[in-house]
Amino acid sequence: METKLYQNRTFDTVDYSEQSLANTEFVNCEFINCNFSKSDLSHNDFLDSTFKNCNLSLAALKNTGLKNINFIGCKLMGLDFSTCNSFLFSMNFQDCLLDYSTFIYKKLKKTNFIDCSLKEVDFSNTDLSLAIFKNCDLSASTFAECILEKTDFRSSRNYAFDPSENKIKKTKVSHTALAGLLEKFDLDIE
Repeated sequence: METKLYQNRTFDTVDYSEQSLANTEFVNCEFINCNFSKSDLSHNDFLDSTFKNCNLSLAALKNTGLKNINFIGCKLMGLDFSTCNSFLFSMNFQDCLLDYSTFIYKKLKKTNFIDCSLKEVDFSNTDLSLAIFKNCDLSASTFAECILEKTDFRSSRNYAFDPSENKIKKTKVSHTALAGLLEKFDLDIE
């Protein structure tokens, strides 16, 4: 099947919900107010593109290429990013809702999460070195066997991870969050 190519296009208020897109490549495209909820985006590639105020909740991403993508003001609940194509996998998030998503075994080095809700997100076995979590809510998110070297959590809240299960050299945390790092010891910190 031949791959469709869209370059330098803007897609505004398009409803792709519960639809399947296949064998399509989007290069330097902008998606504004589009609805991709419960759609199948598997086996498509997005490169150097931006999603603004879009809903991608529960979309299927099997072998989807996400290369240099910016998500701004998007609803991305319940997405399984772990099934995406790992080649050149890179993205940034600003003012996004990512609750209940998973990034297991992904490389998210230098990824920015700015003003995002990341409740119950699974980051197990993820490389988050040099990532920035700025003003994010990480309630009940999982960090197990992660690379968190030079990761910046200082302005975020509700994060907890076991320092003995993660690589944490030069990880930046606020002193008010130390209780979350010592959670497994069941200490009474005042």
